[in-house]
Amino acid sequence: MLRNERTGVVRPYVPTLADIQRRGAELLGLAAQPQRQQHTQPPETDPFPPASPDRVPLPESPRTPSLCPAPKPNLGEAALHGLAGLAVRTIAPHTEADPASILLQLLAIFGNLVGRGPHCMVDATRHGLNLFVVLVGDSSKARKGTSWSQIARLFAEVDHHWLSTRVTAARLTASGLVYALRDQQPPTDRRLLALSEEFASVLRALKSGNGHLSPLLRCAWDSGHLPTLDMHQHLQATATHISLIAHVTQQELAQNLHRTEAHNGFANRCLWGWVQRSNCLPEGGSLSANELTTVARELRRALDWTTSAPEILFRRDAAARELWQDRYSALSQLRVGLRGAATSRAEAQVLRLSAIYAALDSTSVIGLPHLQAALAVWDYCYASASLLFGMSTGDPVADRIRQAIEASYTGLSKNHIRRLFHGHVESNRIDAALEKLVALGALSVHNEPTGGRPSTLWSAIKEGEHDENGESVVEEEEPAEDE
Repeated sequence: MLRNERTGVVRPYVPTLADIQRRGAELLGLAAQPQRQQHTQPPETDPFPPASPDRVPLPESPRTPSLCPAPKPNLGEAALHGLAGLAVRTIAPHTEADPASILLQLLAIFGNLVGRGPHCMVDATRHGLNLFVVLVGDSSKARKGTSWSQIARLFAEVDHHWLSTRVTAARLTASGLVYALRDQQPPTDRRLLALSEEFASVLRALKSGNGHLSPLLRCAWDSGHLPTLDMHQHLQATATHISLIAHVTQQELAQNLHRTEAHNGFANRCLWGWVQRSNCLPEGGSLSANELTTVARELRRALDWTTSAPEILFRRDAAARELWQDRYSALSQLRVGLRGAATSRAEAQVLRLSAIYAALDSTSVIGLPHLQAALAVWDYCYASASLLFGMSTGDPVADRIRQAIEASYTGLSKNHIRRLFHGHVESNRIDAALEKLVALGALSVHNEPTGGRPSTLWSAIKEGEHDENGESVVEEEEPAEDE
């Protein structure tokens, strides 16, 4: 608070952009060292003290959704059901890669291997088992590439021909995808797994708005029918089965995932996984060939089952239907912000995951363990998305307000929020931004006594004031009349 010595009026301190950036760096420094005691309320004379010299702030990003402010989410034990669990438990002790990255890539690979035949139906919508998985972690230290190498070694024994011919690490382009899977006579293999270990370049292409890559990828996830892009050659690709495994750092994601792609349906077709190194193995792992062959043999048996019929339709049994009905309302709940945009296809993602777990068990019946495993994976991906996208909205006005309020220890009034924009943003847009932030759970509202008409202050909701799903548990007061 600042006090006017002449009038005695006390008002909140309005942070400058430099204050916001300094406070953000300080908070990120705290996140990087969670064992240190959290920052306490500073003296009123110094609302924004400099970061302590023993804290090393992470690199700043001027337009970041929010660099991971909390520990990595836990992968539930239910996710390690059946063959997927056997593979992870076999590989994980012998690698520094995150078990979650091994599991997510295994599910994506198997979902591509089985092709278009296995599927689920929701009303008239057909869902194949192809997944888009994006692994996010620190460059080199998260061992994303290591996790792929381990999985590739396993599936080389399952189906070496698929690994050598249907997996591409070439740069993703719209024309390249259509040409690779173009309709031909005789028909060619419709499967393709795109491995993008430098996904930042793809995000930059999506961000630029040039070309047709974004709508093409959305069509690939949905129906597999890729529209004609070259009107001169009349190329098209129908009945394709495309999966995606992408690796990116959090900094690259923050800088390059444009809000248009977050909100137009591309982001919610992805399963987001925050991964990091899980082991420290100076001499590397010692996974024996026999152990790997045992897992590969079981995966091969499950793959043979999926190809035993041209079409396999997956349905839930009674126990799975009961659990699905219990969780459906939460899965289909509308959430705001980038986190909501990136996770708004929860029902379809869980459906596909549960069918993959059933296929790994060589059954077309989605049982309770399969759905529980799928929900555990989804919970992990939702928690990852919450960490990656935080309270960002994708709205520059709302995000500027949120950053300023987070940088203020006392909260800001409506008048102070208006001053952030120097009169260049209309009041109704500021009101809409505040409503969005309150709905997101980023801000709380309370009335401050002033001796006359109370003043309404907006304050940031701190860590620990959200439930396990990231939702706010703070009750807001009704705002007073505009001060």
